[in-house]
Amino acid sequence: MIEVRVEGILLDNVNNSPVVLLREIDGDRVLPIFIGPLEASAIAYALEKAKFPRPLTLDLMRLMVEGLQGNVRRVIITKIENETFFAEIVLEAGDRVLTIDARPSDSVGLALRCEAPIYVAEPVMEKAGQWITAQDEDRLKELRTKMRTMNPEDFGNYRM
Repeated sequence: MIEVRVEGILLDNVNNSPVVLLREIDGDRVLPIFIGPLEASAIAYALEKAKFPRPLTLDLMRLMVEGLQGNVRRVIITKIENETFFAEIVLEAGDRVLTIDARPSDSVGLALRCEAPIYVAEPVMEKAGQWITAQDEDRLKELRTKMRTMNPEDFGNYRM
């Protein structure tokens, strides 16, 4: 398994759809995963560590896990089939370890809210990962700057 971090969220110019970029911690590859606008907003809020008066869905999930005296041990992007990514959330509660099938966007968002590590299975990274060039590094820096000024609600303002 390859440990990754969320490099950022961007809007794909071709489809005008949000994409979450997962970057290898000890490498030069990124894994782009198309996600929905609501999920993009939720991940953006989690990246910002935004607090709300009432819990959002990811906060509710975290509170439920904690309320059951558990924790999110890790999230794994496990496979890709027919251009669809699959993920698992690994929960720990006492002596029990549970693995739950989940969408990557929900899994990544929950991992961010719970400060849990995110991993990608090697075959997934080999199939769908992309190498980062020096030019890509510059664009990623621009992306990080742009994300600091972007409102997460903006991910919902795209054309269908």
